[in-house]
Amino acid sequence: MSFGRFDRGVDEAPMSDINMTPLIDVMLVLLVIFIITAPLLAGHIALDLPKVDTAAAQRAPKSLSVSIQKDGKLYLGDQPTTLAALTARFAAAAKARPDTELRIRADTAAPYGDVAQVMGAAQGAGLDRIGLITQPAAAASGAMP
Repeated sequence: MSFGRFDRGVDEAPMSDINMTPLIDVMLVLLVIFIITAPLLAGHIALDLPKVDTAAAQRAPKSLSVSIQKDGKLYLGDQPTTLAALTARFAAAAKARPDTELRIRADTAAPYGDVAQVMGAAQGAGLDRIGLITQPAAAASGAMP
């Protein structure tokens, strides 16, 4: 035995192959990092927006509320009405403010045709913002959240 060397024995030859495991581990970690960060980089648009001293205009749209009962009765707000009267009211509201929103509250047993007639009358009068009002499932079943 010489000074500073370990005895390898006669059967063991030096390893001449490259160990690929650490290289593959590093590549997989880099792949995961790129997969996670790529969508974050693509969705960002850098803008230098101008500074304005005035406050932004907060104009809430006017809304009309129409209720439809299961027997087909129509209500504008809480007043009973007819489809012809609703059509005239929709036209007046669209002429006064084109951004008027129509909110339809229909009974679950109300015929779909009645709802479609009200929506058609509103669109014909020029109201294109129509919302169907529903109730949350927890409130409808009476369960507490």
